[in-house]
Amino acid sequence: MTARAGGGPLRRLVVLRHAKSAWPDGVPDHQRPLAPRGRRDAPAAGRALAEADCLPDLALCSTAVRARQTWELAAGQWGTPPPVHLDPRVYAADVPELLTVVREVPAEVKTLLLIGHNPGLEELVLTLAGDGVDDTLDDVRTKFPTSAIAVLAWYGRGWESLGPGAALLTDMTVPRGKKSKKD
Repeated sequence: MTARAGGGPLRRLVVLRHAKSAWPDGVPDHQRPLAPRGRRDAPAAGRALAEADCLPDLALCSTAVRARQTWELAAGQWGTPPPVHLDPRVYAADVPELLTVVREVPAEVKTLLLIGHNPGLEELVLTLAGDGVDDTLDDVRTKFPTSAIAVLAWYGRGWESLGPGAALLTDMTVPRGKKSKKD
């Protein structure tokens, strides 16, 4: 990736896969809530984003219950969460659909958080990353588990300029919350 290939300011797309979900009998996929592990891991993801100075200006979140709960628990770790837009297109989206949603983001947003599902998110990260720092690309190729966070950075005038191979994968982490004695 060329450092200033797209011109414009540094932009970051922070991709967060929803935390671990439960599988209750008779509950449609869209309505599945977080599992106990997910309720521990989602706040850990919020703390990890704060510690990495990667707080978003805007969040785009799937309308699925587990994604919304991930957002609420992660954002609850920040003093003032940014606005969130619940977008039904993010649920079960493939790369072209996710790119359409991201490219509609206003240019004033410099850091965007996208909360959704696999396989779409993993494929999006691999599509956008022209390169990665250290072994980050290999990590994503190996597995992009629940609560995984990938940070993609590039220079661009607006989100519409984001395309395949345009970004550098600067970080990939999987924050995990600690079990309490009652778990």
